[in-house]
Formats: sequence, C-alpha cells, structure tokens
Amino acid sequence: MLITGGCYCGKIRYKLTGEIQSSLQCHCRECQYITGGAPNTIIVVPASDFSFTEGAPKEFKRDDLENPVTRLFCQNCGTGIGTKTPNRPGSIVLKVGTLDKPDIYEPTLAIFTIDKQTFHHIPDNIKAFKRRP
Repeated sequence: MLITGGCYCGKIRYKLTGEIQSSLQCHCRECQYITGGAPNTIIVVPASDFSFTEGAPKEFKRDDLENPVTRLFCQNCGTGIGTKTPNRPGSIVLKVGTLDKPDIYEPTLAIFTIDKQTFHHIPDNIKAFKRRP
C-alpha cells in the first residue's frame, strides 16, 4: 500500500509503503490541545516503512514530562504531522488530516474517552476505552 501526505503549505511531504497498524481516535486532554479541541484522528504506521520525501519536520518534546512524545510539525505553516511515542517504539503516529486521501481512515477504536467532551462523536461501531486498552 502506498500512502502519501504532507503539510498545509507543501514544504513537507511523506510516504508510507507499509500497512496501517492501527486507526483510532484519541480523546485525551493533550490531544485536545494539539487539535484545538477535537479528538485526534490518527493512524499508526511502521517507522521502517515511513519516510519524508520533501523537507523535514521540526520536533517538539516537553521537558517537564517523564516520558514525553515527540511532536512533528511544519515550522513554516504549523501543521502537525504526527508523533513518535515511547509507547509505540518502531511506529509513527500520523494525523489523518495530513493524508492526501484522508477517506482511507476508518477508526477502529477510541481511547482516553475519560477526557471526552460532550461535543465529541464516537461512532457506534467502534470500541471505546476510558484509557488505553
């Protein structure tokens, strides 16, 4: 499978040649900050099958957390591309909005629903977990 994507301004482009490992919504409070209030719609992909084809993202990691994620974003337009997380070594978490064809996204689960806001929607056909399953 070939999946491509990039940032809003086009300075960062990427490709994935492997399969999607997971497709989910994250409702945690941290993701709400990053998205501007919505759940984070993301896919998890193997890092070994992922590469940037144009540009390189800026990285941000909070220094006040014991095990922070590394956030990848375009320093030109600010688009959040995804994250590297210590909870999923060997994987990249990509934001669905950066996919060239976001219609391939079909969530299979929702996590951290303990932080879910009343205006968030979880489809009836997916499993939901208060934290991580």
